[in-house]
Amino acid sequence: MARFRYSMQNILNIKLKLETQAKQEFSAAKAALDEEEERLQALVDRKCGYEQEAGKLLAGKLDLRKIEENKAAIRCMEDYIELQQFNVRKAEKKLEEATEKLKQVRIERKTHETLKDKAFEAFLMEEKRQESKEIDQLTSYTYGQRINMESAEQVFA
Repeated sequence: MARFRYSMQNILNIKLKLETQAKQEFSAAKAALDEEEERLQALVDRKCGYEQEAGKLLAGKLDLRKIEENKAAIRCMEDYIELQQFNVRKAEKKLEEATEKLKQVRIERKTHETLKDKAFEAFLMEEKRQESKEIDQLTSYTYGQRINMESAEQVFA
């Protein structure tokens, strides 16, 4: 039996490498998004701490300087949170792009694998056809030899 060789195997290998690369990019984008979300949550928690402190400052003996510092800290945290929300949206966008790229690369790889499977099926069909042809030739030869032997026996008998 002949050996199957897929003519576009090198392209399939490249597609597999591209898929691996896209998976790594997706993983990096996901990690970056998680990190940005953690930073945002830390800022929100810090702002909540300042707001609780503001409640305590207003409930006890009033110290205007501390109250003003606390309000400034809350405003500053709001600015940081807004900036961090922008960073989170940017990271989400990168993750979406990486996801789309990974989808496309997977589709291309699966297409080439399907083509390889079809080429292999065609190869098997050709092998079966060739084997059937050889069997037919062998049968015809054997039958012809038997006829020749019988006719030779009749001639000599």
